[in-house]
Amino acid sequence: MINLWAGVTESWLKSARETALADNLRAQAFGITPENVDQVIQERSHLLKSIWPAFSQFCQTTLQAQPQDMLQVLWDVWLPLATKIASCRQDLKRPFIQGILGGQGTGKTTMCKVLSLILLQLGYRSVSLSLDDLYKTYSDRLELTQRDPRLIWRGPPGTHDIDLGLNVLDQIHQGSSPVTIPRFDKSAYGGAGDRTTPEVFTSADILLFEGWFVGARPINPDAFATAPPPIITDADREFARDLNCQLRDYLPLWERLDSLIVLYPTDYRYSLGWRQQAEQQMITTGKAGMSDSEIEQFVNYFWRSLHPELFIKPLVKNPALVDLVIEIHSDHSFGQIYSNVNVS
Repeated sequence: MINLWAGVTESWLKSARETALADNLRAQAFGITPENVDQVIQERSHLLKSIWPAFSQFCQTTLQAQPQDMLQVLWDVWLPLATKIASCRQDLKRPFIQGILGGQGTGKTTMCKVLSLILLQLGYRSVSLSLDDLYKTYSDRLELTQRDPRLIWRGPPGTHDIDLGLNVLDQIHQGSSPVTIPRFDKSAYGGAGDRTTPEVFTSADILLFEGWFVGARPINPDAFATAPPPIITDADREFARDLNCQLRDYLPLWERLDSLIVLYPTDYRYSLGWRQQAEQQMITTGKAGMSDSEIEQFVNYFWRSLHPELFIKPLVKNPALVDLVIEIHSDHSFGQIYSNVNVS
């Protein structure tokens, strides 16, 4: 594959140029115009060749996939997205905080790892932070569950240490050196999870802050009166309203984001199937996994907490809050990619 890209032909360049302009929404999202498309294609092909060795190794060791199979998504999505983030960092002239919202199975963790590889090649040191890394300690969550037995799993609003998150984001904004990033060990205490040793980085140009409700905003409580399943009973509606109130405490975190990307399944119910597939793969390797009924109970819990139809669907249509939307199909392929400022 390296040899293929080392000899880019004029016919290939013409095809790539036409493809880049064919999808108008994606072209606008990544700033591609008829005037600059030649330069964009040339720069992207050079970047591809430089990143290919590291990307190939990542595919084989981390994704257990052939790099050639991931080439198209690398070219169409990850390379232009990393270039866009790098450009924002350059324009800002200070560390840049990129929020990434994505539910279970949307690939946000993989995306962050690939973006970090590309950004490093572009000369920017990036650090990834998951919303999961901000969970309260095991002992604090035990006390929380005693106060509210409805919080049977970590994850919903109220189970995170917001002050810890604010401290991290402020370190990044101020260009602190070194930067201390908290980490969370999900395997501790029999899967209940707890804080583990933080990571220390000498510095960071870009923070990739990802999570299943990063950037989500409280909604009008009246919406829960006609909420979709699995918000069915009065107790479900009360739970949803209470977590909606908890979401207000996260707004200071979201205010520190410089940009927000949403990985948006074209049907939120895909996440149930994705989680079932992931568990089945774990079981086939000899690891413990949940049954389909247990997975359904687990996923429904999160849909009752912050239902995607109520919280995510309106968010992706708000150009004041979301900069880029990446649609995801049931087979994990990418659909439309668009910037809200370009969609009427």
